[in-house]
Amino acid sequence: MRVAIYSRVIDQNDHVEIQDLFSELETQHIEPVIYQPFFEQIIQSVRFRNHSINTFNTSDDLDESIEFIISLGGDGTLLDTVTLVRNKKIPILGINFGRLGFLASIGKEELKIAVASMVDRSFVLDRRSLIHLDADRLLFGDTPYALNEFAIHKTDTSPMIKIHTYLNGEFLNTYWADGLIVSTPTGSTGYSLSCGGPVVFPESGSFVITPVAPHNLNVRPIVVPDDNVISFEVEGRSDNFICALDSRREIVSKSIQLAVKREKFDVSIVRLNENNFLTTLRTKLSWGLDTRN
Repeated sequence: MRVAIYSRVIDQNDHVEIQDLFSELETQHIEPVIYQPFFEQIIQSVRFRNHSINTFNTSDDLDESIEFIISLGGDGTLLDTVTLVRNKKIPILGINFGRLGFLASIGKEELKIAVASMVDRSFVLDRRSLIHLDADRLLFGDTPYALNEFAIHKTDTSPMIKIHTYLNGEFLNTYWADGLIVSTPTGSTGYSLSCGGPVVFPESGSFVITPVAPHNLNVRPIVVPDDNVISFEVEGRSDNFICALDSRREIVSKSIQLAVKREKFDVSIVRLNENNFLTTLRTKLSWGLDTRN
């Protein structure tokens, strides 16, 4: 079995767990293919029995021999991993070396269990939908999609903007706001939630449209089926605004034409059997916690 290993930056204090991971992979006869910049970070502190380690740099280096890709970090690292996997149907196993770990839900203390689950196939694959961006100019290169959300936002110092929003060409609303979020079900527990949006189940087949600091007090988030095409026209005193897919962003002209829809492919996230969505809500977001009891 071959698995890819991706990470951005790992704290020096976590190198013991990193060593444990690679030792367990070797014990289970699993060949790691390591992201080259990460490999250069750990080469002096991690011992490899096999001195011939394969590495990769781009998505094109991940071929059909890769059965899983392990993301080491927080949720931001896992979102980066999604841009590497693209439509290759490689399941992502997220091990949390960050803070919240809502997507990367497998703890560092579960490393051996996670590796064993790959070998024994004793895991659950959660299929997560993506949101795709279309524009009348090239944006975000060859990865114009996101796992969590698409967002329009004013630039840092500009006044609020007006975002005319349409569903399949039919006018929905004009949002006078700092910005607008269109989230997937996965992203409903992220930026959209912090702006007052609802939590929706990952398999719900929907988009959540959530304004950011709306000036109209009677405007509320709305949930729409994800077979809609949602398009936008932006007005404002500034000539530019921010267009974002997850943690990636570009500054674009307000004359640009934008539309989002469900991406043609999904991604698969590995989940250990005991870690379902409701359990994650309770443990990560303190769902229903009453500190009086």
